[in-house]
Formats: sequence, C-alpha cells, structure tokens
Amino acid sequence: MTTTGRQTPDGEPAKAGATEPPPGEARPPSAAENAAEDREASLAAMEARLAEADDRLLRSLAEQQNMRRIAAREHQETIRYAASKLAADLLESIDNLERALKSASEAPDSDPDRLLQGVAATQEGLLAALARHGVKRLDPLGEPFDPERHHAVYERPEPSADDGTVIEVLQPGYLIHDRLLRPAMVGVANNSKITQP
Repeated sequence: MTTTGRQTPDGEPAKAGATEPPPGEARPPSAAENAAEDREASLAAMEARLAEADDRLLRSLAEQQNMRRIAAREHQETIRYAASKLAADLLESIDNLERALKSASEAPDSDPDRLLQGVAATQEGLLAALARHGVKRLDPLGEPFDPERHHAVYERPEPSADDGTVIEVLQPGYLIHDRLLRPAMVGVANNSKITQP
C-alpha cells in the first residue's frame, strides 16, 4: 500500500493536522519540556537565594562572635584598670608624704609644727581624692548610733549625752556612694550603767 503525502523521518505517515517544521528549523519545545526548564530555572534561583542567605548567616555569626570577643576584652580591661583614676589622684598625696619624710629625715631638728601642717595637708588631699571617686568619710561623733554604719567597741555612762549617742570615734568609717566600705568604730553612751547613790 502506498501512501501519499508527507511522512515522518522514520517513514511513518504524518498524522493529519500535524505540521513538521521545514528542514533546518528547530521544532518548538513541548509543554513538558517548557515545564522542566521552568522547574530547573526555579530550582537554580532557589539554590542561589539559599547560598546567599547561608553566606549572610555565616557573616552575621562571625560578626557576632567578633563583637562578643571585643566586649569581653573591653570588660576585662575595665575591671583591670578600674582603679586607674583613683590611683592617679592619690599619687600627689603620696609624693607629698615622701617629701615630708625626706624633709624630716634630712633636718631632724626642724620645726615639728611645719611637719604636722604638711601631714595634715596630705591627709586633706587624700580625702579630697577619695571624695572625687565617691568615697565619703563617716565621722559620727554626737550622732545616734547606727548599727548599719557603726561598730560599737564599748559603752559607758556619759551624763552629758543621750543614750545611744556616739561619744567617741576610735576609727572613722567610709562609704563608697551608698555602700559601706568600713564601719566607724565608736564608743556609745549608755547611761543605764550609772549607779544611783
């Protein structure tokens, strides 16, 4: 049986209505091929976005780790050198003490009042340096005894003072801002110990 009309490349008769591209031209892609190409393009785009997100995440993690390292180093330096300003303020008073000691040793018969004045000035300088750093001296003579800030060394009758009043400061106390550094060591009036005749 002979067929007339066009045939497919394998010799089969062409189906009615099917058109073959002219020789030398590529045939258009089918719907399945278009869908496969779209899936591949979409997959490639998703892989690119994933790689970009992964890169951003790694950079962010590295940056956070660097920031933690820097913060830890700065924290250690802050702790290590916290007393630097206080120490620098105290150096002048230490220098004054050294000058007073040198002067007293070089001229043992020098005026003792002058030496006392120098020591007193040095003490004022030390207290001023401490005050600049929030350290306050507690000298509670004549004040009511405060067990939060004072340490009673003794009690004794003192008719001129009310009971519980500080009548002697044996050693001053110190506060740093609102925190107690050292309580004041004091003597306290206790008139209940007065014996009546």
